[in-house]
Amino acid sequence: MNFRLTLASASLAAAVLAAPTGFAALPANPVADSPVPSLAPMVKRASPSVVNIATRGTVKEKGQRNPLMDDPFFRRFFDAPPDSKPRERQFQSAGSGVIVDAKNGYIITNHHVVENASEITITLLDNRSFSAKVVGSDEGADIAVLQAKQPNLVAMPLGDSAHLEVGDFVVAIGNPFGLQHTVTAGIVSALGRSGINPEGYEDFIQTDASINPGNSGGALVNLKGELVGINSAILSGSGGNIGIGFAIPVNMVKGVMDQLIKYGQVKRGILGVNIYNVTPEIAKEFGLAESTGALVAGVAPGSSAEKAGIKTGDIITSINGNVMKSASELRNSIGMLRVGDKVDIGVLRDGKPMKVTALIAERSEAETANAVDIAQGLEGADLADAPAGAGVLVRSVQDGSPASLAGIKANDLIVGVGRTPISNTKSFREAAKGANVLVLNVRRGSAVFLIPIR
Repeated sequence: MNFRLTLASASLAAAVLAAPTGFAALPANPVADSPVPSLAPMVKRASPSVVNIATRGTVKEKGQRNPLMDDPFFRRFFDAPPDSKPRERQFQSAGSGVIVDAKNGYIITNHHVVENASEITITLLDNRSFSAKVVGSDEGADIAVLQAKQPNLVAMPLGDSAHLEVGDFVVAIGNPFGLQHTVTAGIVSALGRSGINPEGYEDFIQTDASINPGNSGGALVNLKGELVGINSAILSGSGGNIGIGFAIPVNMVKGVMDQLIKYGQVKRGILGVNIYNVTPEIAKEFGLAESTGALVAGVAPGSSAEKAGIKTGDIITSINGNVMKSASELRNSIGMLRVGDKVDIGVLRDGKPMKVTALIAERSEAETANAVDIAQGLEGADLADAPAGAGVLVRSVQDGSPASLAGIKANDLIVGVGRTPISNTKSFREAAKGANVLVLNVRRGSAVFLIPIR
């Protein structure tokens, strides 16, 4: 059912009455002297918790530096400064945030709202303004925690996004295009959306409640006035709303927030498996009725997966009871767990279902050093020999690391250095020995890339 905010609509009245809103009971067929259904009471309670975030900062201009600028004669001929460096520019931007802890002044927003910000100013519904600092920020989940201890803050209660269903009414509150405290209403259009940001950890709520630039970091609220999501992205060809917006589920936000407050960063662990989507061809080969799950193509020696008894050729079907439809879903689920968490894993082996329990492990210094020993620019990448001497597999990449900034992504397959093919980490190390710049031949799906690494 398409949601339209029509006050005289009997169907809307019935829907609001059926929802556990805590509103006073209203007649099914209101007459002129009777109250009509309205979201106003809930909006009045929730709005003081939503803030405007204004940022200032400096960013370096993107784009490759012209190699001719390294030539002194060329620089002199074109009157370029002798110490010419990449250009920097000042920026100002605006977004939204949600107060989730009034006592400690914690505010949740998106990572991209405060990225590179040197000044952050918070403005409340009552027009009070003050500075805030970043407690921690995680690019992978696109979540940041700010802190600004001020009197009389109002926190928004946290809901449970696991109970959301497609068709539930939701309200988006934020500051689109600088229009402070704009409220839009709609429904949950879909759940578990992924593929919006392939580099991140995704489990988006899709909604048709209007979300526009400036809404990022704002609140997606249920009819109880509880926070169920943090508005994050829109799907649009023009930059404006077309009825497809995405919010990060509050249950994901809670886990990231706890780690950012405690550690200042998210300590993601690893399971230690190399995984691929179960394609129709793989499903047919393994005698499966459906092409769902994640095929284990390799298990790292000494990893949590090996200790749990997972074997190459297993198909992982569930994590903690949640069905895994693809390799990306498995990656997201493991990526949102904490180091030390126990995880129940559903597995298909030789067509028979079984369950194992693994302990999520911390990335070892040896695994990180493996990449750093080859090249400093690979720091943060977890490398492993690909099966059958096919090259070097990038099992994961730490957010914000040199490897991530260079463009290396999880599941990339490095098959050569320059014109030299490689078959494993040993040959990779030999090919890279003594080189100042490595031009990596990388396969990503069906595409091939050349990525320079210093």
